Amino acid sequence: MPSNKTAKAPATRFVCSECGYSAPKWLGKCPGCGSFNTMQEELVRTAEPQKPLRPALSDRSPVRARPLSEIGYEKFRRISSGIEEFDTVLGGGIVRGSLVLLGGDPGIGKSTLLTQVSAYLAREHKVLYLSAEESCSQVKMRCDRLGLNSDNLYLLNETCLEDAEASMEDAEFVVVDSVQAIYTEELSSAAGSVGQVRECAARLMRVAKSRGITFFLIGHVTKEGALAGPKVLEHIMDTVLYFEGRQEDNVKLLRAVKNRFGSVQEVGVFEMTETGLKSVTDYSEIFLSENRGSAAGSAVTPSESGNRCMNVEIQTLLAKTAYGLPRRMSLGIDYNKLVVLIAVLEKRCGIPFYTSDVYINAMGGIRLSEPSVDLAVCAALASAASDVPVDKYTALFGEVGLTGEVRPVSFAEKRVNECVKTGFRRVVLPAKNLKSCEKFKDKIELVPVSYVHQMVRALSLRAPAPAQD
Repeated sequence: MPSNKTAKAPATRFVCSECGYSAPKWLGKCPGCGSFNTMQEELVRTAEPQKPLRPALSDRSPVRARPLSEIGYEKFRRISSGIEEFDTVLGGGIVRGSLVLLGGDPGIGKSTLLTQVSAYLAREHKVLYLSAEESCSQVKMRCDRLGLNSDNLYLLNETCLEDAEASMEDAEFVVVDSVQAIYTEELSSAAGSVGQVRECAARLMRVAKSRGITFFLIGHVTKEGALAGPKVLEHIMDTVLYFEGRQEDNVKLLRAVKNRFGSVQEVGVFEMTETGLKSVTDYSEIFLSENRGSAAGSAVTPSESGNRCMNVEIQTLLAKTAYGLPRRMSLGIDYNKLVVLIAVLEKRCGIPFYTSDVYINAMGGIRLSEPSVDLAVCAALASAASDVPVDKYTALFGEVGLTGEVRPVSFAEKRVNECVKTGFRRVVLPAKNLKSCEKFKDKIELVPVSYVHQMVRALSLRAPAPAQD
């Protein structure tokens, strides 16, 4: 007699790509993190692999905690990647046995950068380049275009993680391009799903820590600019890097957003050439324009990024408002900070902006988030409003409060020293930072200010009646 049992449909569940929350049915809004349209369907594992039974609690060997004084220091051995800016962002070089995640928009140069790093490391180490999206011949063509060749650089085109593990046994460095394209047979869901990305990353982490292999993982980003996949992908990584820039621009910025072995404030500057990515050490050509000082609306500030200080030009444009509500647009400067500084200039300096659209941009595509750029933003806004340009050899830094007070900032000596090295003749700084910078008074003119209106008056941008002294 025929069996009355019918084949069951494969069980599925919906998992949030942002926080990993799972639900039996699709939801428009994730109850876990509140994100919309992030629930993705994936198959539930049908057969759990057999795991050895854990011994009884009484049969286990006790694990004792040790006091802090008995814990020794672990010295991390760093290896140069052959690219100076890449080593700087990593904190001084590559740490053996670490996991590095590199994210960025498609076509920005992630594969190019790691191909160059792999070829340099292959001079003295065995490197495996696991290409899950491109064939080995395509990677070979990219190496020929970049002029790279090495017998210690091994290529493997494989998407199954279990099949690729055999090739990782003798490798010291492994590049996975990309983590969303590989899968493990332990899960029945498709590659790139939340479960696959989480399990593959966790498995690679275990291999890295147990064998001392350094992994470089390339990750895709969403349309919002965040790394695709669950947040646990970033949590288990030792270093998370983001490639920033537009495809049509030759200048690319590499930023560290997480680094267990260095600072997260480091920024690397690269230039895309025919022979690959090259480090940029002269920032004046990128973050400063040649004709600054000839037009109103620009000011230069020494910005601190990690262990380096760079002079960055801030440009502002005012246009007559075509509608009732004036528009504010910011690139590289926090939008809320721009709105606050406009209000401070209107209230404390009497400079009106309520009839003008305000556009502000940080040169070179860099993001300036530290409060020391406030004074330079105010100078650029006041210059655009009065149509009086700021001298090209003048730099400004300082934090601006709601009362119009210019507050001191950290690394004042380093900022003034950078202005001296790059040929600036005058620097406007907070009055409370003057004492620590007096040793530079023979090399550069120091203009201390305590309020914003004093800066406006010192640069002859406008002469309002001061409300405070």
